[in-house]
Amino acid sequence: MSEDALRLGAETSVRSATAGDTAAIGAIQARAWHADYPDLLRGATLARAGAEDFAAAWRAALASAGPGQVLLVACAGVMVVGFAAVTPSADADAGPQDGELRALEVDPAHRRAGHGSRLLAAASDSLRQNGFRSMRCWVAAADEPRRGFLASAGMGPDGARRRLGGGDDATLTMARLSAGLAEE
Repeated sequence: MSEDALRLGAETSVRSATAGDTAAIGAIQARAWHADYPDLLRGATLARAGAEDFAAAWRAALASAGPGQVLLVACAGVMVVGFAAVTPSADADAGPQDGELRALEVDPAHRRAGHGSRLLAAASDSLRQNGFRSMRCWVAAADEPRRGFLASAGMGPDGARRRLGGGDDATLTMARLSAGLAEE
């Protein structure tokens, strides 16, 4: 392994997000959605997928975070390169011990460097520390790379599906993946 690779590995981290991170989080989400979903999201949905709109939504979510709601960022040095959000599950069939991975995005320019795995591990730890015993995540049924990544971490389909969209956008079929959170 090169000295640069060793140095990069030592400078990667995951931490709790602050309000100062929301502009970077919004930019990452916009770049990721435009890179990953041009065929799944179109019309008004993709047009609204702008960095400023996402940043404002994450700022509001961070300011009003309740119990079990955590926003994490992955860093390469001091640069925010990814984020994850966990919350209690709001699904109709959820119990009090069901948490949800609401979002997990890594900047397309920083993928395949372990940031997604670190974020997923930290998200699982956060849910577990907040008393949750399972983690759920809704993903686009057609998003095979994301489904494969989550499956490699032990998440599997639990049979729940839902449809999003309509109007001037395509309808997007979502599948729910779930996994138990083992005791530490």
